[in-house]
Amino acid sequence: MSSRNPPRFVPTLTEVVRESTTVPTAPLAQEDLVRRVMQRVDLMLERRLREAIATVVLEHTRDIGPALRERIEDLVRDAVSQAVSQESGASGSATKGT
Repeated sequence: MSSRNPPRFVPTLTEVVRESTTVPTAPLAQEDLVRRVMQRVDLMLERRLREAIATVVLEHTRDIGPALRERIEDLVRDAVSQAVSQESGASGSATKGT
């Protein structure tokens, strides 16, 4: 084995290279972007769902309106008829007793 001498001018490291601080901020910026996008999506979905629900409620109200009106008319008619019948019965027994 021959002994070799190193070259006279060998490049050497003269400064310490530190890890760049911009690398960790990239994931933070990305997380911030995701958070902001999700907030916008949440607001849009909330508004659109509210509008969709209002539309469905109006459509159903329009559809069941006539049936509700008919049912209420029947209930009022029955209540008035029963009240008149009871009054007639009470008045008839009061006049019969005198």
